[in-house]
Amino acid sequence: MTNTPIIVWFRQDLRLRDNPAFIAAAETGQPVLPIYILDDENAGDWKMGAASQWWLHHSLTSLNKNLDGNLRVYHGDASTIISDIITETKATTLYWNRCYEPWRIARDKGIKSSLKDKHIHVQSFNGSLLFEPHAVLKEDGTPYKVFTPFYRKGCLERNVEPPKPQDTPDAIEYYYATNKTQISDLKLLPTIPWDTTMREEWTIGEDGAQKRLSEFLNNGLNNYKEGRNHPAQDNVSRLSPYLHFGEISPRDIWHETKATMVAQGLEKDGDHFLSEIGWREFSNNLLYHFPDLPRENLQKKFDYFPWCDDQEALKAWQTGQTGYPIVDAGMRELWQTGYMHNRVRMIVGSFLVKNLLLHWHHGESWFWDTLVDADLANNSASWQWIAGCGADAAPYFRVFNPITQGQKFDKDGTYIRKYIPEIAALPEKYLNCPWETPQDILNHCGITLGKTYPNPIVDLKVSREQALNAFQSIKENS
Repeated sequence: MTNTPIIVWFRQDLRLRDNPAFIAAAETGQPVLPIYILDDENAGDWKMGAASQWWLHHSLTSLNKNLDGNLRVYHGDASTIISDIITETKATTLYWNRCYEPWRIARDKGIKSSLKDKHIHVQSFNGSLLFEPHAVLKEDGTPYKVFTPFYRKGCLERNVEPPKPQDTPDAIEYYYATNKTQISDLKLLPTIPWDTTMREEWTIGEDGAQKRLSEFLNNGLNNYKEGRNHPAQDNVSRLSPYLHFGEISPRDIWHETKATMVAQGLEKDGDHFLSEIGWREFSNNLLYHFPDLPRENLQKKFDYFPWCDDQEALKAWQTGQTGYPIVDAGMRELWQTGYMHNRVRMIVGSFLVKNLLLHWHHGESWFWDTLVDADLANNSASWQWIAGCGADAAPYFRVFNPITQGQKFDKDGTYIRKYIPEIAALPEKYLNCPWETPQDILNHCGITLGKTYPNPIVDLKVSREQALNAFQSIKENS
């Protein structure tokens, strides 16, 4: 047996179970050298945001523990670092699982080509999607732009089940490589403790991902189809950050959900949840085929949309001070936990791009920095969807009313009261519209509008009309 290692380059696959590259390397019988490279140089504008960096620190710590302390971490240009490692270890083989962001694809192609010229064997695997984006196309060979046919016809009717997940290898021989860089040297943690509440919210790492899946399937899948719309209910999986960092594979989620659906008779709820996994596939498919998705409108007529530039309104939105409680509760949940309930994401997104007429780029950038599940494909596709300029986008005239949305989906006010304690004493009748509260009730509750809690920064009716007029202007000019 050779003493040279197989290098396994961990990226967005920070797990051992059902990790195709890691398992394939272990099965060769050669010693395995696990590495992680924080490559901010090639990432450019898509360098990880602060919340993602925080999650990554803890995820790498967990992965290193599962690798018995054998993970080697690096910071810098991946092509240079890999070349140096190969020179040092005399390795002739490199395995990795594929990533689908445009900048990673370009970088990886360059690395693969360079190493091939040096007679280094490079093999990549699919470790993060159910199906490869190049394999899910319409009959004419073009990519899908509408979700339902993509999911139903492109995925479900292919008569090809996603492969079943592979177990973690029993015995692994590791290659010892000297490297002075520690996970703490990557400087991923904040210098001021804004992460206090986030630490209480999550169990980061592969074990935490498996635990979260089990909790959701046992307690949250029942009534998922309806319950997922109510932010105070425990009917959402909260698996998105684990999926983004690859602490759990979509195949694991797919097959465990299928088994639970059958065992508990939850076919409708299970199908609806799996369609959300399908939306993740759709987003990645869009990014793969339309690499300008993060910055360019898929519907080009929106290039002429008359966006506003109101930094004061943007700041109010970012900090949860718009005067509309369901919007502010969502933005505060995001800041405190690094996460936002999906229904509320749609509400705050609609408010930003339609009621405030601020460019969807502002929302995408803020989410990129503050979400622990910030994913280039999902973030880009979802903001384009809510703005009306993307694939299979919501009709532009669909403007979410934050008052009626709050009344419908947070009926007893549990969610709003949790994140906006300064108005928690208000009766439910006025909780979504504090400005309509009689003065004597405000006095009794100790609330002074404009001081205790802000007045609305825009009028819903007026701002809706302005949004529709703006949309009509691009229709007439396109």
